[in-house]
Amino acid sequence: MTSHKHLWGLTAVVTLSLGTIAVADDTQLKVKVGDPFPNVALEAVQIEKAGISGKKTLSIADLKGKTVVIFFYPKALTKGCTVESCGFRDIISEFPQDVVVLGASADDRQLQQKFIDTHMLPYPLLCDTNLELIKQLGILSNPKGKTPKRVTFIIDKQGRIAKIYEKVNVNTHPKEVLEFVKNRS
Repeated sequence: MTSHKHLWGLTAVVTLSLGTIAVADDTQLKVKVGDPFPNVALEAVQIEKAGISGKKTLSIADLKGKTVVIFFYPKALTKGCTVESCGFRDIISEFPQDVVVLGASADDRQLQQKFIDTHMLPYPLLCDTNLELIKQLGILSNPKGKTPKRVTFIIDKQGRIAKIYEKVNVNTHPKEVLEFVKNRS
């Protein structure tokens, strides 16, 4: 009987000293300006618009030597995402030639293609259906969610994060990004 009591006491001490183990919070930004952008290859719809041919996936390594704008949006074909995506569409020709614009969400290839077709989007859309890049960046909308927050990253020619926009106004954001990249060129 004494040995059981001793075991209980030992279990309590071990439990108290270990405490609870923290779980990764994929809703909190995990990168900062100056960090390398995670090199995760994702399926891309109309990848050729990024100057890549013969591939179905796209990663930041594929675009080294170019400035990259990746804007994440929660869900294709929804109001705010459409306003933001069409905003980039409408000024895409004003971006310097060495800038690649990419949209990204957790949507699958079929929905991304429908988004492109419906709104004539002239740039690739990334499909992070497994939330791999979204979680590495820490931009998941909520712990049990399956959509990213609306966040934009500007990546420099060496693959490092040059700017992060966490507060995005869908109406003005595309022009804000354009001004930033033009002033860096």
